[in-house]
Amino acid sequence: MDFLKSLGHPEEVLNLLLFKVRGCNGLVPKTDKNNTSNTLRTCYRYLDQTSRSFAAVIRALDGELRDAVCIFYLVLRALDTLEDSSSIQHHIKAPLLQSFHTHLYQPLWNYTESCEKDRQVLEDFSTISLEFRKLSSVYRDIITDICWRMGEGMAEMLESKLTTMDDWERYCHYVAGLVGIGLSRLFAASGQEEEVIREDTELANSMGLFLQKTNIIRDYLEDQQEGREFWPKEAWGKYAKTLAEFTHRECMPAAVSCLNELVTNAMQHIPDVFTYLSRLRNPDVFTFCAIPQVMAIATLAACYNNPQVFCGVVKIRKGLAVTLMMEANSMRAVKDIMARQTLEIAEAIKPEDPSASETHHVVKKVLRLTRTEDHGGLMVKTRWSLCASPFSVSCALIMAVVSWHYLATLQDMLAW
Repeated sequence: MDFLKSLGHPEEVLNLLLFKVRGCNGLVPKTDKNNTSNTLRTCYRYLDQTSRSFAAVIRALDGELRDAVCIFYLVLRALDTLEDSSSIQHHIKAPLLQSFHTHLYQPLWNYTESCEKDRQVLEDFSTISLEFRKLSSVYRDIITDICWRMGEGMAEMLESKLTTMDDWERYCHYVAGLVGIGLSRLFAASGQEEEVIREDTELANSMGLFLQKTNIIRDYLEDQQEGREFWPKEAWGKYAKTLAEFTHRECMPAAVSCLNELVTNAMQHIPDVFTYLSRLRNPDVFTFCAIPQVMAIATLAACYNNPQVFCGVVKIRKGLAVTLMMEANSMRAVKDIMARQTLEIAEAIKPEDPSASETHHVVKKVLRLTRTEDHGGLMVKTRWSLCASPFSVSCALIMAVVSWHYLATLQDMLAW
């Protein structure tokens, strides 16, 4: 099925074939289990179970920084799971969020009252906190500080509605911008990046906001089904009386208009993404930071002007995901990816869309920063499209690999 979805994209078919042959090791290195404790291996297992794409990119990091980022992620995942626990009343949840950072130094503390799908990070928090306490003090101080600030912010937002766009920005800062700031501090503390990465908190915050806004946009239906609302009323209030109305077929044109407005808002962070990534010096840190960002722009391209956001699940093709992970290893490559995905959004802009003018403005700004020229049709041709139709090339690649496997198997049988 993955190959069929990518038939019109030969480079994706080729990369999928390479992925099938090499496995995940061909994309990111795996943690050396021979040199890790049982509890740290448990932490990496929780990482695989609770993250969507973060687990893979963490393995792009090296040495003690990788472990510090793993624990940082799990601590914040536990905090986020506590916030998402709808079974806990707000007057009980608020002090739990505010004091959560103190449990990092309490060896036996855990929480067993959550019904969320990621509740294992709370139920076995003692394992995570044990590995936290093994980290060097410079990492512990950063993680504790970010955990405290995030818990305070989450408690503040419990009783607050996301009414204005400023509310949306503040919420995204607490749950994701602080993650970007914390990671930047970890990078600098490890010595793998320069102090400017730690000092420019505005750029680090913007990196997090771009990812969080993308997730909020994509997860509209899932959040509605779980009784959560993260789209700001200032946006959706222009198009409906309630946010839930967007699931109704008769409201679909209005829903798509609101969707496009929020995608446009999220894209405004891309210039900051370029600036932040351009300052990174360590190749592993660059890859770690770049992969989620290119995944985000691809997700926005898939969501833009797409009614499926309100009635199903919108995911980027696995072939595209694998290709992005393989390609996002340099600033030039990231800009090329951003340009391609931005051009896809540009092609989908409808003149009658209320945000069309602003979307065109953002698109032009992104393309100018990537030095991509608009050649009328807004199409980026690959080397594959110059020699034959993408479908034909994809089929030829699949047939070539199938034939190679057949001949290799036949040769082994004859040798036997």
